[in-house]
Amino acid sequence: MLDETIITETPPLYACYGRVGQQVSVPISGSRSRRILHGAINVRTGAALLQVTGRWDQVTHREFLALVRSRWRGWRIVLFEDRAGQHTAPASRARAAALGIEVRLLPRATPELNAMDHLWRHAKRVALGSRPTEDIEQSAQDACGYIRAMSPRDRLRQAGILSGSFWLA
Repeated sequence: MLDETIITETPPLYACYGRVGQQVSVPISGSRSRRILHGAINVRTGAALLQVTGRWDQVTHREFLALVRSRWRGWRIVLFEDRAGQHTAPASRARAAALGIEVRLLPRATPELNAMDHLWRHAKRVALGSRPTEDIEQSAQDACGYIRAMSPRDRLRQAGILSGSFWLA
């Protein structure tokens, strides 16, 4: 399963504690910097492939497809993706076919079906949630580092793959 997520300088606020009666300040730089985290998870082994880029377009998507193929060289790859324009573009579909990657598109507006989306949500909440972003690049690396530090079994669990109701089981 493949998915992307965006890290921005505005932190995701899940909880914030402060003294009773005092306003808690959340530093916001006003910068519109962002990083795109590209990720793929092997639903059998829990292995994850992650990449950070400054933009998300057809070119970066095709580069990530090549990275997927090089990581799982010799495997028969069936890749589940959402219907983002970068994924459905003819050049991206042609690149996947040239790499020997079979692409299956998930139904529209169904992030709950994409295991990588669940993993991103968990990583952003734990690794980045409720703390100010001091450096956008460091925040992106922190989110990826959190996923890399997880055991393959924990990745599968957090992605919802090990649940008895995982749709692809």
